[in-house]
Amino acid sequence: MKKRVGIIGAGVVGTAMGVILSRQGWEVTGVYDLRPESTRFLAQEVGARIGSSPTEVSRSADVVLVTTSDSAIEGVVRGIAKEGGFGQGQFVAHMSGALSSDVLWAAREQGAITLSIHPVQSFASVERALQNLPGSVFSIEGDERGFELAAEVVKTLGGEFFFIDKKAKPLYHASACVVSNYLVTLVDFGLQLMEQAGIPRESAHRALLPLIEGTVNNIVNIGIPGALTGPIARGDVATVTRHLDSIRGMMPEWLGFYRVVGYHTVDVARAKGTIDETTALTLKNLLGS
Repeated sequence: MKKRVGIIGAGVVGTAMGVILSRQGWEVTGVYDLRPESTRFLAQEVGARIGSSPTEVSRSADVVLVTTSDSAIEGVVRGIAKEGGFGQGQFVAHMSGALSSDVLWAAREQGAITLSIHPVQSFASVERALQNLPGSVFSIEGDERGFELAAEVVKTLGGEFFFIDKKAKPLYHASACVVSNYLVTLVDFGLQLMEQAGIPRESAHRALLPLIEGTVNNIVNIGIPGALTGPIARGDVATVTRHLDSIRGMMPEWLGFYRVVGYHTVDVARAKGTIDETTALTLKNLLGS
């Protein structure tokens, strides 16, 4: 049996979740967001009622998805609870990667089953979220009584899931940030290096994108450490030294970043088995100095 779903927070994730669940036959009973245009858009897409308040949306649903910004979740839930907006056995979940289900404590105190359901995915826009959300891997954390329904939500999205302890969520979220957010910074560093070498940014972008895609494909196909290539993987101390000298002279603000990333790349190369312990030590001394 499909559940009645209420969505509080019509941002990128909330909108995508509402649209996809609606397309799969779930009834979206109400939506609410502080931004009228976002609320109207989602309500029209799923044929739902626009709630006059978060509490009205909560009272209309068996499943409440709180998809506001992380900083607003606890306050929104506390406000609904203050108005008696949660019921015994009601399913209440947020989709934050950084926060545990503990932030939903006010709903739990009123008998709700509280969880966090987080997609390990990046959503730059509603359109991209509609494309990327299906088939993603999700973490599920919280009240075990809600695990079956949480798994049903994920399966409706065509996704996979794993369970995680709430104490591990900060490290889990840091992992997602490193491979998603910091990857953007890493690519920007590469683009700046190209620009400093006299190559226009647009040309640099076109040149580096196939390299990025090739590396990701290597990770998919042969994994880590097998996908590692380049001077550190070869133990080419002379080339790494030239990199350091050039960055020190022309882009000193990035020197520490290159050193830290390179230092830990030595461990990946050692795990791959392409450099010996002596070369690894030489590289680490060079990058750590």
